[in-house]
Amino acid sequence: MLRDITIGQHFPGSSLVHRFDPRLKLVLTIAYIILLFAASNPLGLTLSILFLVAMYAVAKIPFKLILKSLKPILPIILFTAVLNLFFVSGEGDPLVQFWIFKITREGLVNAGFLVLRIVMLVTGTFLLTYTTSPIALTDGLESLLSPLKAIHFPVHELALMMSIALRFIPTLIEETDKIISAQKARGADFETGNLFHRAKALVPILVPLFISAFRRADELATAMECRCYRGGSGRTKLKQLRFQLRDILTFALGAAVLAGVIVLRSYGL
Repeated sequence: MLRDITIGQHFPGSSLVHRFDPRLKLVLTIAYIILLFAASNPLGLTLSILFLVAMYAVAKIPFKLILKSLKPILPIILFTAVLNLFFVSGEGDPLVQFWIFKITREGLVNAGFLVLRIVMLVTGTFLLTYTTSPIALTDGLESLLSPLKAIHFPVHELALMMSIALRFIPTLIEETDKIISAQKARGADFETGNLFHRAKALVPILVPLFISAFRRADELATAMECRCYRGGSGRTKLKQLRFQLRDILTFALGAAVLAGVIVLRSYGL
């Protein structure tokens, strides 16, 4: 299960989406999240799904990878769907009723919409990390937040922390998998017993994981100090961010889709 977690991983490529400006991808990701929650009807949700499918097709991300990224959050999706299925009441007679549980047409529709929103939200945000390197993500985030420098907000430090956190998520997942395998080889059991015993069995995993994380953080800080790293003002960049025609056209397309969904919502279509 841990090997299926792909958050924070970057898959290098030369597709059009890979070559987009990181600032554009950040803005489109935020706009897509707004789009998902603004779509309150099947037509608006279909537009958002088609837009995401088109982006994945252009990025040449394999379909198996998308399914693999959804496996770790499948229990959360099912739990949320069941809650909406049984506890959303609607008008008219229930379709199925058992004891205190009942399934209505509104509950089915609401559960379906919510599941689609969660799936699209996860796959949409994963596309950002799949096609953007941590360095490009740092530069894009710092550039977007640069107006906050006027109020002395630590923009560079925030962008650096977020990119380092994303960069080390796959490393920590791999480290966790190694620790679990080592503990199982020593006879540890993580799958039997009640909830208390299972939580107690996680201690031999969490302690070495935290120690490893602190050690990696200290090594990274030492390496950056040895290289005389100084972020923020005065620091030059090898690759300068510049919007190109493809970025402007894609931004216009994303804005048109978002505006279309909002118009459909306002007219109740």
